[in-house]
Amino acid sequence: MADQDAQDRQLPASARKLQKAREEGQVARSRDLGHFAALAVGGAALVAAAPWAARWLQQGLDRALRFDGRVLQRPELMLERLGELASLLLWMVLPPGLLMGLVAVGVALAGGGWNFTFKPLKPKFAMLDPIGGVARLFSKQQLVDAMKACLLALVLFSIGALYLRAHLGDFVSLLGLALPAAAGQGAQIVLGGLVLLVLALALFAAIDLPLQRYLLAEKLKMSHQELKQEHKELEGNQEIKGKQKARMREMTKRRMLAAVPKADLVVMNPTHYAVALKYEDGRMSAPRVVAKGADLLAMRIRDIAKGAQVPVLQAPVLARALYAHTKLDQEIPQALFAAVAQVLAYVYRLRAALAGQGADPGELPELPVPPELDPHHKAVPDMEHYE
Repeated sequence: MADQDAQDRQLPASARKLQKAREEGQVARSRDLGHFAALAVGGAALVAAAPWAARWLQQGLDRALRFDGRVLQRPELMLERLGELASLLLWMVLPPGLLMGLVAVGVALAGGGWNFTFKPLKPKFAMLDPIGGVARLFSKQQLVDAMKACLLALVLFSIGALYLRAHLGDFVSLLGLALPAAAGQGAQIVLGGLVLLVLALALFAAIDLPLQRYLLAEKLKMSHQELKQEHKELEGNQEIKGKQKARMREMTKRRMLAAVPKADLVVMNPTHYAVALKYEDGRMSAPRVVAKGADLLAMRIRDIAKGAQVPVLQAPVLARALYAHTKLDQEIPQALFAAVAQVLAYVYRLRAALAGQGADPGELPELPVPPELDPHHKAVPDMEHYE
């Protein structure tokens, strides 16, 4: 079952899964790179500070090996002497140690970035499962890390053993030298071995960093089902979203139809489009679309308008242009101001005539609708282009 699951996971991890893995503390970091950088910088610092450290160590050893008769008379002075020696050694070890620690942290940040989370510290009772523990023990990640650690230990041991064997005589010859000379020459011999160890760590670090990134990418691979599930979580359930959209459309439709009786007029293309307009002088800078619809909805807008005694005008070109280039509860585009103004003026004259306060305006005049705003308009080919 686990093999089948691993075979199904062939797709690279998505950005969301990578972010979740990072929040859980799963970041590709190379321990070998940190070890190499810390040892290299620490060794370089020791070499740079070697003259000063040698003098300080020589002075400390001089004080430590000097016989003081007062110690025999006052044994508590021995504790003071030990404290001085301990502080001396601490000040020699602490700065390089802090420097190496900072370098290791800096290299880790450079390799995987800053990632602060407490999730890895949370108790995971699934880790107590012995069967699952055996499976994790023989996972690809654990096997690679174990083999790499064994190989690194073998290489470092071999380098150290061969170097000590080759310089065994040099170490024995130090016994015949004075202490300052023996310390200086011994430091040079040890430095040569340290350089070899650092070079070996550099080789492993150059291999380990891309290897850790590859292993993490393999571990986070996704199956088609996981990708679909993630997409569903991000986009939401399509059925629910469809129902929500349908409900919103229905609410918009009801609100729109409720606004038709308050409109000033309805412009129609006899059977396909209907647009209801409203204009309030002093409150609106231009007429506003309060309802629009096509086909059956257009017929319903027309019926509601007639029932509310709202004028319904047949202006096919203007109706098509308004339907195509306007949005609900927004003002009409500036290019249609002139045509809509003529329609409103016609409606006002028609209302005055019906109230016996003016003459019959007659037929609706031709409206100045720009041809490019009519969705049914087809450009006439330029015949000069073909001559």
